[in-house]
Amino acid sequence: MQGALEDFFRALRASDVRVSPAEAIDAHRTAATVGFADRELFKDALCATLAKTADEVERFDRTFDAFFTRRAFAAAPPEQGDQDPMANLPQEGEPSELARLLMTGDAAALAQAMEEAAERAEVSQIRLSTQRSRLTRKLLEEMGLAEIERIIAAAGRLDDPRGQAAGERLDGARQALAKEAAAYVERQHGLYASESGRALREELLARKALNSDGGIDPVDLAMMQTLVKRMAKRLADRYSRRRHVAWTGHLDVRRTLRKSMGYGGMPFDIVFKTKKIDKPSIVAICDVSKSVAAAAQFLLTFLYSLNEVVDRMEAFAFSGRMISVNSLLDEHKVETAILEVLKQIGFQQTDYGRSLEDFCDQHLDQLDRHTTVIFLGDARSNYADPRLDLLATIQRRSRALIWLNPEPESYWGQGDSVMHRYQRFCHVAKPCNTLGQLERIIEDVLRTYIPH
Repeated sequence: MQGALEDFFRALRASDVRVSPAEAIDAHRTAATVGFADRELFKDALCATLAKTADEVERFDRTFDAFFTRRAFAAAPPEQGDQDPMANLPQEGEPSELARLLMTGDAAALAQAMEEAAERAEVSQIRLSTQRSRLTRKLLEEMGLAEIERIIAAAGRLDDPRGQAAGERLDGARQALAKEAAAYVERQHGLYASESGRALREELLARKALNSDGGIDPVDLAMMQTLVKRMAKRLADRYSRRRHVAWTGHLDVRRTLRKSMGYGGMPFDIVFKTKKIDKPSIVAICDVSKSVAAAAQFLLTFLYSLNEVVDRMEAFAFSGRMISVNSLLDEHKVETAILEVLKQIGFQQTDYGRSLEDFCDQHLDQLDRHTTVIFLGDARSNYADPRLDLLATIQRRSRALIWLNPEPESYWGQGDSVMHRYQRFCHVAKPCNTLGQLERIIEDVLRTYIPH
């Protein structure tokens, strides 16, 4: 059973249930204690040992049922009558145990033989959907498919009609066995490879250009929305842990001795030094013109999913004029909020200078020395005055000014782009046209808020 448990742990990890080596040891001890006779007790004991969150409990239940449930093996029915099913087969069929199992329709023995052959064929190592056909064939070969095919071919050469009929029945059983093998491999793919396929798909989406000419496919868009939220949660978990660790500090001897005075010098109250930690205060200013709207949507989704580690989040959007979108983002999901923003200010001629005027006139008091300003836009202002003086004012009043441009750096300064002029007022100016680039830049922002 140890090998089965190890495969079960791999299936759990593939389903995004974290199982550490220490937890695997605990699970083995739990299984040895409760035994395997009572299925529900066994399941509940392993769940209590391995699942840490409500989501993991749900994934554990789904994986456990898929791993430990065996559906009935659909073996071909044996021929009616008292005659030995192997009697009319050619001599090549006599020593074949698999042929006997197929001709007698022994479903339990066939299921056990398939499990043993799958272990030899290493079916549980499946990682990609493209491996299913090859592993199905390998599984059948481990069971003895080549021998069965020789028996069927020999039966077809017999002059005896009864021998030919027996060969046809064996061929029907072989086809049923092939279907069972394909279904078995498909179940193994669901257990061990479905998550790896999803991870590969997400890796490709993380590198997909956000401002592609053909737009983003709706199916990809939904997956990318889920992916960006998962990225944000990963960063939030990482920096929340760092913040918690930073507060533990070192022993504060002076304050500990002062508190011990009331106890005759006995240090009953231990005081540790603490470190002041700033949570990021972020102001996001996003161009929502057609060429940049998709990137703005993902940036706002990312930032609004970081509520655990962000002290204050203010969001503004502009095309021709600039407006605050905090209320829209609070009332709607980010993906629908962008549509509401477009209804209000979309389809206007992009004017960076006018938008900077709107921000400085109405919202400049949002900035202080603890605020990081993240500007997302292609800096194409249709040859209008870029108002460099206003961007310089924003830079002086903020902790950092970061500009994310969906265009390649080689495009900066070409045509109506004033990015090369804005760049000198930015602490950081980087191309950002994929989710992977967005994650790395936001992580850099969080990393600058270090304990002090």
